[in-house]
Amino acid sequence: MKKCYRISGRVQGVGFRFWATRLAHSIGNISGYACNLPDGDVVVFISGEKENIEQMLPYLYRGPLFARIDSVVESPEMIPLLPPIENGVFKRI
Repeated sequence: MKKCYRISGRVQGVGFRFWATRLAHSIGNISGYACNLPDGDVVVFISGEKENIEQMLPYLYRGPLFARIDSVVESPEMIPLLPPIENGVFKRI
């Protein structure tokens, strides 16, 4: 299963990508990445078992300590525009 989420708010400059990478590694069996967008949002593109993705999703609504999450929107239309996911790897780009 693959999911793409666009996170808006104060999500750049607060360690969001690093935090998302650590979160994915702690949950385990999630591939993908977190990347900054030019408009100030962050995209989290993840692949894995449904249960693992569902375990990560509530954390995306909270973010790291200094983030302010205004919205988390599932954005399947972005998937064809994004770089492919490396199987077995979650990273920040």
